[in-house]
Amino acid sequence: MTASRIFGVTGWKNSGKTTLTEKLVTELVRRGWRVSTVKHAHHDFDIDKPGADSFRHRQAGATEVAIVSGRRWALMHELRDEEEPPLAAILQRMAPADIVIVEGYKREAHRKIEARRREAKNREPLSPSDPNIVAVAADSAQAGETLPVFDLDDIAAIADFVERDAGLTR
Repeated sequence: MTASRIFGVTGWKNSGKTTLTEKLVTELVRRGWRVSTVKHAHHDFDIDKPGADSFRHRQAGATEVAIVSGRRWALMHELRDEEEPPLAAILQRMAPADIVIVEGYKREAHRKIEARRREAKNREPLSPSDPNIVAVAADSAQAGETLPVFDLDDIAAIADFVERDAGLTR
């Protein structure tokens, strides 16, 4: 995976990151791109159900558990006493794609668009302290902003920008 093919969506809690990511993925796939995503979570999460065989395997001490069916497969890695892996380590494990959209990972050094909503937990702009933020998607006017600003709902324009910025061409 080349660095130019990674593009992030960042912002504070409730800023619209997930909705923007979902709509952006839908639009890029509609345009014919193979898209993968990485979502960073700041809390303990589980994609497995207590009592399921795979859950029982992890509870028994397995470090990795793969679940495979005729429709999909998933690999869960239990960190136990390991540190959270950096984004680069996760990207290395992923299958090739035209672009990977990364949601979250505020502190990582990849190009990103900052989502801003009036209802966000914090409305302080992230872009002044992060040179990797190259655009803003907002639900309100952004007076004084020097970066390109898109309406949070103008997914076509945002997708055009991401394609250009990531060097996606046919």
